[in-house]
Amino acid sequence: MDIKKKALNKHKEWQGKIEVVSRTPIKTREALSLAYTPGVAEPCLEIHKDINKSYELTRRHNLVAVITDGSAVLGLGDIGPEAGMPVMEGKCALFKEFADVDAFPLCIKTQDVDELVRTIYLISGSFGGINLEDIAAPRCFEIERKLKEICDIPVFHDDQHGTAIVVAAAMLNALKVVKKNIENVRVVINGAGSAGTAIGMHLMKLGVKNLVMVDRFGIICEEMDGLSEAHKELAKITNREHITGTLADAMKGSDVFIGVSAPNIVTEEMVCSMAGGAVVFAMANPTPEIMPDKAIAGGAAVVGTGRSDFPNQINNVVAFPGIFKGALSVRATDINDEMKMAASYAIASLVPNEELNAEYILPMAFDERIGDTVANAVAEAAKKSGVARI
Repeated sequence: MDIKKKALNKHKEWQGKIEVVSRTPIKTREALSLAYTPGVAEPCLEIHKDINKSYELTRRHNLVAVITDGSAVLGLGDIGPEAGMPVMEGKCALFKEFADVDAFPLCIKTQDVDELVRTIYLISGSFGGINLEDIAAPRCFEIERKLKEICDIPVFHDDQHGTAIVVAAAMLNALKVVKKNIENVRVVINGAGSAGTAIGMHLMKLGVKNLVMVDRFGIICEEMDGLSEAHKELAKITNREHITGTLADAMKGSDVFIGVSAPNIVTEEMVCSMAGGAVVFAMANPTPEIMPDKAIAGGAAVVGTGRSDFPNQINNVVAFPGIFKGALSVRATDINDEMKMAASYAIASLVPNEELNAEYILPMAFDERIGDTVANAVAEAAKKSGVARI
């Protein structure tokens, strides 16, 4: 039985991947009085006097909302909020399994930016953090920006920032393998949507100086007509050599290729045109931009994909659970750039230098050290950057 049929059968069997479990037994009259009326009135009054007590007297301190509008679900496209529910449930299960963070899926039946922002803001007092998921670009940028302005809890679009954090960790270690300095490499990113844009911005904060973004219309540069507002901002700080042309033109002489785009669009010849010791992260799923064997045949020294059946899987699960665990632990008001950078370095640090090699640049997803290592680094960065409340 192939994985698709098996997954469908298991979902029929599970009838949902998460459930609500009571943390307190209610078997006696006294237990009922403590957990509910009349005893519950006391914590209500305490929170009324000081809203911050909601973190101490409810589960809010460890609860994340996983929210989608169903417009860009797992590479399936705009399939609607109900159809996105299995993914959101799965995300919640990963939060619990990998960081012991409670999470609840919310699939909202609108794609109007203001409606989404208002809805999410109105329910934000029930949660310690908001994880936005599978919302199409460019709408996702505006939604996250507006929510960050009005919410006093972290708002994190994982498709953007989780991906960027893990890609950066992989690149930090890959560059060690090929003995190159991050400030001297030329990086090409194909796909300038939510993930590609966030990856580019994050890598530049980590030290990349020479970044070229490519979209389906070609290399992004300031002279291009019809650029979106997001792409205009990118064009101002990337491609400082003002090169033009296709993806093949961009890849010539480059040190790193990162693909968050479409299957089978990179050839062996294109990889061969890159600089020696090339790093190729082909992350289109399920079929990457170039298959690992072809990338290696083209001369790539280190290859990563988004798939678990090849070495160097670049998987968000090594990032977002620990990131939220760390942010929640200090009641952070934001997940800022300092926290994201700390997460990348923490993930990279879990592969010791003496063990680094072309097929081992990231910790395995089931490495039990990941959650706490990332959480501790993120919490410390939150404190140093002034967004921690405890």
